[in-house]
Amino acid sequence: MESSSQDRNLPASERKLQRAIDDGQVTRSRDLSHLAVLGAGGLALLALAPMLFDRLKLDLSRQLSFDASTLAQSGSMLTRLQDVVVAGLVACSIFALIVMVAVILSYIAVGGWVNSLKPLMPDFSRLNPLSGLGRMFTKDKMAEVAKMLAIVITLCVVGSIYMYSTSHTIVALVMQPSAAAIASMNHWLVSGMGLLLLIILLVAAIDVPLQTFLHKSRLKMSHQEVKQEHKESEGNPHVKGRLRQRQRELSQRNSISAVPKADFVVMNPTHFAVAIRYDEHSMRAPQVVSRGADLLALKIRDVARTHAIPVLQAPVLARALYAHAELEQDIPSSLFTAVAQVLAYVYRLKAALRGDGPMPEAPPVPEVPPELDPQAATVLAAA
Repeated sequence: MESSSQDRNLPASERKLQRAIDDGQVTRSRDLSHLAVLGAGGLALLALAPMLFDRLKLDLSRQLSFDASTLAQSGSMLTRLQDVVVAGLVACSIFALIVMVAVILSYIAVGGWVNSLKPLMPDFSRLNPLSGLGRMFTKDKMAEVAKMLAIVITLCVVGSIYMYSTSHTIVALVMQPSAAAIASMNHWLVSGMGLLLLIILLVAAIDVPLQTFLHKSRLKMSHQEVKQEHKESEGNPHVKGRLRQRQRELSQRNSISAVPKADFVVMNPTHFAVAIRYDEHSMRAPQVVSRGADLLALKIRDVARTHAIPVLQAPVLARALYAHAELEQDIPSSLFTAVAQVLAYVYRLKAALRGDGPMPEAPPVPEVPPELDPQAATVLAAA
C-alpha cells in the first residue's frame, strides 16, 4: 500500500538517492540554465563581435568589388559566396559550442555528472495526450508557470524603466557622428543586457537551493519505506540463515584442515579445543591455528590424535586461549609463560618418543592469570 506524501517525513537514504541518480533524477535549475545560455551567449557576442565585424567588412568589400576579370570569370562569384558561407558557419559553430559548454557546466554544477542513459530511453506512456494534459495542470507545473510569469513581468518592467530613463540619450544619437553613435549604442545595449542578466542571476541564486530542497522533499521516505528498504538490504532471513550456516561450515573446515600443522592441542576437556603452532624461525610468538567448541572441539581432538599431535588436558589455558587469542595471530603476551610451559613439555615428549631422552613426568599445570579465565571471571562476578 502506497504511503501518502504526508507520511514521508524521513530523509532519503543513500540507497534511494543512488537509485534516483541511476534513473537520472537529480536537482536541476532551469533558471541557472537560462542564465548560462544568455550570459554565455552575451559574452560570446561581445568577444567575437569585433572579429566578426572585421571579417564581415572584409568579405563585403570583396563581394562588392568588380572589375573586368571578375566579369570575365563569373565562377569567382560562387567562390566568394562559399567563403562567406564558411565564415558564417564557423562563427555560428563557435558560438553554439560556447553556449552548449556553458549549459552543460550549469547542469553539472547543480546535479553533478550523471552516468545514466535511462532519461534518454523512449517512454511511450508519455505519448498519451490525456495523461500529458493531466501533467500540464499539476501543482508543480502551475507553480513553474507562475514563477516564469513573475520573471517575465519583472524583466519587462525593468526593461521599460531602463528604456524610458535612457530615451533622451538614444534620441541624441542622431546628432552624433556615425562611429560615436555606434559606440554609444553598443554601450547602451551592453548595459541593458547586463541589467537583465543581473535579475536572472538573482533568480537563479534563489532557484538553485530551492530546487535542491524540493528534490530532497520529493525523495523523502515514510517509516514503512525505510523498514522495507532495510529488509531488502539485509536480505531474506532464510537466505541469511543459510549463508551463516555455510560460513560456519567453511570456518569449521578451515579449522579442521589447520590442525595437522599444530604442535599440540589443549582441551577443557571436551568443551573447548585450541591448537597451537610455533616456529622459532618464522614466528615471533606461538599462534592459534585452530580452535573450536563442543562438537568442533571433539573433531579437532580426533584429527590431532590421527596425526600423532599431543593432546593435553589444560582447562584453564584452553578457556583463556579460546577467549582471548585470534586465529593466525600471536597469542596474548600474558599467556606466553603458560604456553611456554606446555611447549617445553611437548618438546621433551617428542624427543622421548624419538628415543633422544627420557620420558617427561606428568604434564605441567600452566600458570594462567585468573583475569584471563572466563569461568573464573564469571564466578567472581556472581560472588
